[in-house]
This record gives sequence, structure tokens and C-alpha cells, in this order.
Amino acid sequence: MPQGELAQVLQRIAPAASSDALLAGPNGFDDSGAVRLGNGRVGLHTVDFFPPVVDDPAAYGEIAAANALSDIYACGGEPKVVLNIAGFPEEWGKEIVLPIVDAAVAKVAESGAIWAGGHTVRSKEPLFGFAVFGEVAEDALVTNAGARPGDLLFLTKPLGCGPLNTAVKRGSADPGHVAAACAGMARLNAAAGAALLASGSKAATDVTGFGLMGHAANLAKASDVGLDIKAVALPLYEGAAELAAADVFSGSSMRGRQTLEGIVEISSSVPSWLASLCFDAETSGGILACVPGNGRSAFEAAFPEDCPPVFVGEVVEGLPCVRLG
Repeated sequence: MPQGELAQVLQRIAPAASSDALLAGPNGFDDSGAVRLGNGRVGLHTVDFFPPVVDDPAAYGEIAAANALSDIYACGGEPKVVLNIAGFPEEWGKEIVLPIVDAAVAKVAESGAIWAGGHTVRSKEPLFGFAVFGEVAEDALVTNAGARPGDLLFLTKPLGCGPLNTAVKRGSADPGHVAAACAGMARLNAAAGAALLASGSKAATDVTGFGLMGHAANLAKASDVGLDIKAVALPLYEGAAELAAADVFSGSSMRGRQTLEGIVEISSSVPSWLASLCFDAETSGGILACVPGNGRSAFEAAFPEDCPPVFVGEVVEGLPCVRLG
């Protein structure tokens, strides 16, 4: 659902989202709901599911699992329990369903969470994902509202899933590019979650359906700060730039531009295709992290050498705004 429409829906649920125990809820567009459990612990709750973004059933299963688990890592938390949500078409047999489930099982096991059950229905359009429960210490909770001027911005996965997934649907994607993107989408954000804790970060968000600009705008508004993002520094999946330059995007790109017109500023030096890519939806994207300057070394050290985070900008004082320059 586009951000503008979703905001109207969230206003309606306010009476049910009011409690002294609620530390992060719908109003801040946080990645997970955060509820105080007592004894200094916070329970993290999230749910995410979507239709296939790739043709390979196993890739779909592990990407969907990694995507749902990402919300917990974005809050600095540790996944504990998952519940599966699945809608499969009548005509789908075990040759499709079993690889999806098997790959998701492996990804959940990799996270250390327990698969405690779920719910399955018949559906015209396939849907697959998870509700996830996690935990974090209250003093380590990471939300959209914790960014401070001077924080350094890091992105932990490349961008470009929107154009690549759209090319898959059109049957025009390069298989090698798709395979590399699938590997990235299936990678857990566990290292990013550990890095947030090690660096003392208090603000982050995972970059998914609202695109880089949409999630950055949520962070800027919740924290009442500006974000200066360097377009030239943004990492891209192989093949994404060429597709974007050929105007291959999902519908989310145009919707994002319209919704965020008042809070996102694009420098004239940024190529139009790159700006559009930054508004387009990502699937199981990386973490956009706000890292205190004195925590930079600890943040970078938490990642494996072959998947380092990329420095992409900084948090600045001023009215809530995202500047891409």
C-alpha cells in the first residue's frame, strides 16, 4: 500500500495502539512494533508477506523469510519465533510448494528462530511470508526516532531490486544479474543487527517496499532531522543501472515520487534514472543505519569482508528532509 494511503489507515487504528508499554508503533512507520516486557527487555513484533518477485520457488521462499526477519534486525533485535503466512493457488503442486517451504525453513534455521506454526489458505495470487517475534534490551532498542545530527549514514545492501524484479516479470532479465540479486535479497541482515548494537546506533530502518527515499523520509520525520545522501556513493546491483536508464521500474517509483514530493529534494546533478531507482521498491533490502561518529569502526568491523557496509551520507540539523545530491 502506498505511504499516503497507509498513513490514513494508521490514523484509524490509533485507539488500539495506545499504551505506556508501546515503545514503537504504527505512527512512526517503525520496522517492528516494540512492546516493553519488563526486566529491561522489549518484545519486537512484525509481519511481512508478498507475491513472488522471482521465478525460482526456492529463491522465493528464502527471500520472503529473510525479508520478514529483517524488521527485527533493523531494531537491533534477535529473532525468536516465526509464524508462517501462506496463500497458494489451487493449481500449485508439491513441485512448487515444497521448494518454497524447504528454502524458508533453512533461512529461519540460519537465523536461530523457532518456526512455531502458521496459517495457509488457497489464493488466486500466491503469497508467502512470516509474522516474527524478537527481543532486544530496552536500552539498545533501535527505532526511526533516534537519529541525531552528526550520525553517519551507512547502507548494508545494494539497491536496484525494483528494476531487476520488474525485468523478471517482463521476461527480459539477465540470468546472471538475477542470480546475484537473489543472493543479496536472501542474505540475512543479522550482521547489520549486530553492528547496530556494537556501534551504539539508535536509529535505523530496513529498505524495502517504500524504497530508499521512502524509508529515509520516515526516519527523517520521526527523528526531526535532515538526511544528506550522496547519490554517487549508493551501491547498486549489477544490471540495475542499465535497466533503470531504460525506464524499467515497478509502479512504486512513480507513487513514491508523488507521495514524498514535499520532503525529498533531488539535486539537478543526480541522473533522473538514479533518482527514480531510489524511489522504487526494494525487496529484502539492506539496513539504512545512523551510526554515531565514535561508533564507525565498531559498526564496520561487525561485517564480513566480502559484504562491507557502504558510507552514503550523514544526518544534519534542520527541518525533516531527505536530500539526494
